Amino acid sequence: MKAFYVDLSVCNGCYCCQIACKDEHVANDWTPYAKPQPDTGQFWIGMTELVRGQVPKVKVTYIPKLCHHCDDAPCMDACAVDAIYKRDDGLVIIDPVKCTGCQLCEDACPHDEIFFNENLNIAQKCTGCAHLLDNDEEWEAPRCVDQCPTDALRFGEEADFKDFIAESERINPEAGTKSRVYYKHLPRKFVGGTLYDPVEKEVIIGAKCILKDNESGESFTADTDNFGDFWFRGLKDDRTFTLTLEKNGKTHTVNHIVTDRDLSLGDIPMNL
Repeated sequence: MKAFYVDLSVCNGCYCCQIACKDEHVANDWTPYAKPQPDTGQFWIGMTELVRGQVPKVKVTYIPKLCHHCDDAPCMDACAVDAIYKRDDGLVIIDPVKCTGCQLCEDACPHDEIFFNENLNIAQKCTGCAHLLDNDEEWEAPRCVDQCPTDALRFGEEADFKDFIAESERINPEAGTKSRVYYKHLPRKFVGGTLYDPVEKEVIIGAKCILKDNESGESFTADTDNFGDFWFRGLKDDRTFTLTLEKNGKTHTVNHIVTDRDLSLGDIPMNL
């Protein structure tokens, strides 16, 4: 069974996937796979820019999103005319000829990846470029994957991506649709800051930083870098932490750090 594999650690937000999809589907009729995609208003693969933290500790994550080609696709169950079907390779297709434009599939999709074409009165979404896979021996992947310059976006048999899947997650897993789009390095909460000496008015390099989860007792460690900065990444949501900073017998403690958002603690003076 085919699936998509997305490594966000190497996605640089170039939008090549989104542009390639437009190039392939706008003004091109690939019936029975898909009618032309509108110039505007639809992104069968769309880039989401997630900006987190506060200046100066800010991170930007780029997340390509597309139809999940679910194993348990609620859009298929919602379609009253059997216009939506799953192929043997796992791709889910909306038949543009059978579709009556009732929009029930759009309402049923928990991932918001089905679009309504008002001009054609049909539902549309990513097809995995099935028209290329079926009819051109040179194509082994959809256009979006083919155009990705960093290999952040990949496509292939699940059996060939076992290691990737073992380290990956699904977006919106609570929907229970068994998505066939696997993501690595989805953003988690971070805490960062800068430690400095208020007397010398210099940043402190090499200080030991200990972040303790007050609920579980788990501790994370880091050292301040050449800029006096420290980062703790991959933290769980809505947890309360205590931060202890140590260097040359001096300490500074920051209490009640809550990861309800990504946090920049700003400039922190070391206690005298």
